[in-house]
Amino acid sequence: MISGISRPLSRPVRWAAQGGAVALVAVGALTMSQYDKSVTLSLDGSTQSVHVFGTTVGDLLAKENVAVGAHDLVQPAADAALRDGDTVVVRYGRKLTVTIDGKTTDYYTTASTVDAALAELGIRADAARLSVSRSEPLGRAGLALSITTPKTVNVAADGGTKSVASIGTTVADVLQQLEVTVGALDRVNPAPDTAIADGMTVTVNRVEKKTATENQAIAFTVTSQDDATLAKGTKKTTTAGVAGQQTLSFDEVWVDGRLESRTQTGTQVTANPVDQVVAVGTKAPTPAPAPAPAPVRATAPTTPAPTPPPPAGNPSGAGINLANAAMWDRIAQCESGGNWAINTGNGYYGGLQFASGTWISNGGGDFASRADLASREQQITVANRLYATSGLGPWGCRGAA
Repeated sequence: MISGISRPLSRPVRWAAQGGAVALVAVGALTMSQYDKSVTLSLDGSTQSVHVFGTTVGDLLAKENVAVGAHDLVQPAADAALRDGDTVVVRYGRKLTVTIDGKTTDYYTTASTVDAALAELGIRADAARLSVSRSEPLGRAGLALSITTPKTVNVAADGGTKSVASIGTTVADVLQQLEVTVGALDRVNPAPDTAIADGMTVTVNRVEKKTATENQAIAFTVTSQDDATLAKGTKKTTTAGVAGQQTLSFDEVWVDGRLESRTQTGTQVTANPVDQVVAVGTKAPTPAPAPAPAPVRATAPTTPAPTPPPPAGNPSGAGINLANAAMWDRIAQCESGGNWAINTGNGYYGGLQFASGTWISNGGGDFASRADLASREQQITVANRLYATSGLGPWGCRGAA
């Protein structure tokens, strides 16, 4: 009887234990479902589904070993609550070093291409030139980028000026853009490798080198030779001088059609000069023949001429008296060859060959100490004084009157 009673008593205890275990499992399953979440993780544009036990976005990042830095973007934030079905976006920050017309600035961006980064940073470069492609991807290591904005440059060349908005970096780029060719001798200012600046003016000078020749005369020299056959004091050209010829050669530099410099490079004589030779007389003068009675070369005659002389103008000696000037010119031509200043050393002087005593006695001292030192007019004046008292008798050449 005892064994029968024990069975009913033992069965309820076993079922009670089994029921408690089932209750614990149900509670645990409910708790696990609260922590296990299915979420979508977008990691720098790459999307995946993830199951994670956690309560915050940070738990997800830790579970997936996703490290984020100060410049990275996490949405929602790392401390935000994580719910089943959420989407978590992580975008890494990239360092973008931008140099605009020589000025450099560092930026951080989560964009994945250069073009997107410029748009995100608000850098307008629509007409600018970039050192890399606009579609260049930005890796996590970052990128350095140069931007050249358009600049207005004026180019003066070939007599005109052209203006262009250039995105080149140097003067050479601008010249190429305007199709301005530069020769090996041409000058560019500033130099072709100079960085351009807004409002700059570039000048191109065309340079040519030329050779030129020029004919030039060579002066002859004059030499003197003594000649004993010529009277002393006279000269005679025995060989006429002839100028020579030479050709000079030059190197010339022309800038924009104007001669800038000229350098002589050579000389070639094409005709030698001929020296002029002049004979100089050394022969002593021949003494003059004895004068006719009472010539002007001696003192005035003591007896008057048989024929009274014609009027001689002003015989008083006061002032200049040019009466009978044509007659005195003819007599002078005969006496001295018309040389009013002749002094051959024979004791007679001037165009009318006055002896010194005759000159002085007829008032010649009013003008000069000797006749050859007086003018033609003064000599004629003294001749008229003598003529007034003695006529033409004193002159051996009176027949020339």
